[in-house]
Amino acid sequence: MNKTKRLEGKVAIVTGSGSGIGRGCALMFAAEGALVVGADINPTTAAETDALAAEQGTPMHSVAPCDLTVPEDVQKLIDTCIERHGRLDILVNAGAFGAFAWIQDMDYYSGWKRTLDGELSVVFLACQTAWPHLKASGSGAIINFASANAHNAFKPLPALAHCAGKGGVLAMTRQLAMEGREFNIRANTISPALIETTATREPLENIPGFREEVLAKTMIRRLGQPQDIGYAAIYLASDEASWVTGADLPVDGGSTAW
Repeated sequence: MNKTKRLEGKVAIVTGSGSGIGRGCALMFAAEGALVVGADINPTTAAETDALAAEQGTPMHSVAPCDLTVPEDVQKLIDTCIERHGRLDILVNAGAFGAFAWIQDMDYYSGWKRTLDGELSVVFLACQTAWPHLKASGSGAIINFASANAHNAFKPLPALAHCAGKGGVLAMTRQLAMEGREFNIRANTISPALIETTATREPLENIPGFREEVLAKTMIRRLGQPQDIGYAAIYLASDEASWVTGADLPVDGGSTAW
């Protein structure tokens, strides 16, 4: 096995490729030999990721703007991948949106429903549209993102809708693993704790005591980085995980272990 190019010969779609975990996964998958097609709602940040991939000598292509809550946009993403590379082996559903508010303050439409669409529907649409191509691959792999919040409540964070969305992803992925078993499609989740990204920088810097609360909840006393998640995703996408499906991998500094 070529362990320096663990994904060589595989074609991967990575959603949310413009920033955070999605960008980290896209760049790391490309470095491991995968042919990567990214997707992001923001064409500027998607282009930045494409440029970074080119700089590291592993060019990729992103579809942007791509609204993952719109079936036609998702179909265009899958079609682009097949037109460019002729196949699809790996689907990494990193793209998501979540609104955060306490229950008494959350608006039903802009908060609750938008979060369920942005964290749950986006995974359903991408998986459903990619499904026939993952079947044709003969060794398809789906990597979805649940969360430490799908397992434990976190006192400082008003995350009711986020907990519901990520809990749904966790349960849906187990069902996908069962439905994919006859076609050798594996489906797994990664459950990160808080990862330091552009999206999380605002509460980390502006909510008094928030960073300290996060660190107090972890056994490894540092904030998670996108590459921490990328390494786990590479494993789950690779042939090394050929007997791993329906699993949830906590990558959380130990925060759900106590």
